[in-house]
Amino acid sequence: MSLAKKYSKEVKQILSKYPAEHKRSAVMPLLYLAQREEGYINKEAMQEIGKLLDITETEVASIVGFYTLYHDKKEGKYRMQVCTDLPCALRGADQFMESLCEHLGIKVGETTADGLITLESVTCLAGCDKAPMFQLQSPDGLEYHENMTVDKTMELIEALKKSGTEVK
Repeated sequence: MSLAKKYSKEVKQILSKYPAEHKRSAVMPLLYLAQREEGYINKEAMQEIGKLLDITETEVASIVGFYTLYHDKKEGKYRMQVCTDLPCALRGADQFMESLCEHLGIKVGETTADGLITLESVTCLAGCDKAPMFQLQSPDGLEYHENMTVDKTMELIEALKKSGTEVK
């Protein structure tokens, strides 16, 4: 089912916020809407958003590819994005990431066998003085976790597992 049909009221509301000559500015809220249910934006949704806004699918895909909060493929229910830029690396982010990979049994960019966590490296979460840190994306939104240790992170992951929510 198309985005415009499934979420017709929300699509109309989003488009109403922008003058017709600037409707392409609605691309990010429409992408967020398209990603909300499944955790990623499929090719059909990108095509539809392009048509709604009179821009190309390539332009839509370039936005999805640029921003770390948009995804073009289904992965873990939770995306753990660890900041690994230079200031965070100086505060132990690289060692944190390496140890986290060992504990989870995956490499950066991979998803745990149970489909719960996809571990990603990102640049700058604006908390250099609180590294190691990560943002956790979930169907419920975004949470920031600062001054983390691997033990505290594994406790968080165990809590996510016990939360009773099933992973698709």
